[in-house]
Amino acid sequence: MDIVRIIVAILLPPLGVFLQVGLGKHFWINIILTLFGYIPGIVHAVWVIAKY
Repeated sequence: MDIVRIIVAILLPPLGVFLQVGLGKHFWINIILTLFGYIPGIVHAVWVIAKY
């Protein structure tokens, strides 16, 4: 299941984080990082999915 989440995180980073942890602080951090740049959002999303 993590592989599917990682693929979703590459396409839409906030959605990948939401599927993993819900509407917590990591979701909002990822929204901000994705607004600053797509790559930081992807890196954070993959990190969250790998950690949890």
